[in-house]
Amino acid sequence: MDLATLVGLIGALGIIISAMVLGGDFGIFVNVPSMLIVFGGSLMVVLIKFTLPQFLSAGKVAAKAFMFKSVSPEEIIAETVELADAARKGGLLSLEEKEVSTPFMQRGIQLLVDGHDPEVVKSLLHKEANLTNERHEFGAKIFKAIGDVGPAMGMIGTLVGLVQMLSNMSDPKSIGPAMAVALLTTLYGAMLATCVALPISDKLDNRKDEEALNQALIIDGLLAIQAGQNPRVIEQMLRNYLPEKVREKAEA
Repeated sequence: MDLATLVGLIGALGIIISAMVLGGDFGIFVNVPSMLIVFGGSLMVVLIKFTLPQFLSAGKVAAKAFMFKSVSPEEIIAETVELADAARKGGLLSLEEKEVSTPFMQRGIQLLVDGHDPEVVKSLLHKEANLTNERHEFGAKIFKAIGDVGPAMGMIGTLVGLVQMLSNMSDPKSIGPAMAVALLTTLYGAMLATCVALPISDKLDNRKDEEALNQALIIDGLLAIQAGQNPRVIEQMLRNYLPEKVREKAEA
C-alpha cells in the first residue's frame, strides 16, 4: 500500500469538503446534473481518445498508484551479486531453484537456465520491458486526459447553466441560486483534475520510471552473470544505476 497516494488523496478531498461543511450548508455543493456533465462527460470524451480495451485497462493500471510493492535498486543489486556468486560456484543451472524478488528477474533466470544465447536473452527481456512500459504509459495517458478534459467539461456545464439562468431573468430571486449551480460544474471539473486525475497520472509516471530502471538493471546483471563476470565487477557496474550520493554511501 502506497500511503503517500492514499493520504494525499483523502487529505486533499477532506480539506475541501471540510471547508464546504464549515462554510454552511453542504447540500448547496451537491448538484446531480453538474456531476453528470463533468464526471460522465469527461469519461465519454476520454473514451473517444482511446480504444475500449485501453480505456478499461486504466483501472487496473491505476491500482499501481495505491497498491505497489517497489523493490529498491539496492536490493536488486545485492540479489544479483548473490546470484552471480551462486552461478560462479555451481553454474547457471544452480540458479533454477533460487527465489528472487521480481517475476521479471525470475523469467530472466529461466532463460539463462534454458541455455539461450545472450542475444536471445537480451532481446526477449528488452521486448517484455518495452511492452510493460507501454502499458503503464497508456494508463498514465488516460488519467492525464481525464485531467485535461475535466476542467473543460466543467466550463461547458457552467455555460449550460448560464444559458438556463439567462433564459429565466424574469425572476430575479432565481438568479443567485442558478449562478451558484452553474459554477458548481467548474468546481467539480477543477477538483477532478487537480485532486484525482493529474496526481494519479504523475504517480503512474513515477512507477513506470522506477520499474523501467529496475528492469534495465536486471537485464544488465543477468547478461553479466551469463558472461561469467566476477560478482564484484558486476556489483560495481550495477552501482552506476544509483544516484551519486547513494553510491558514495554504499561504498562507505
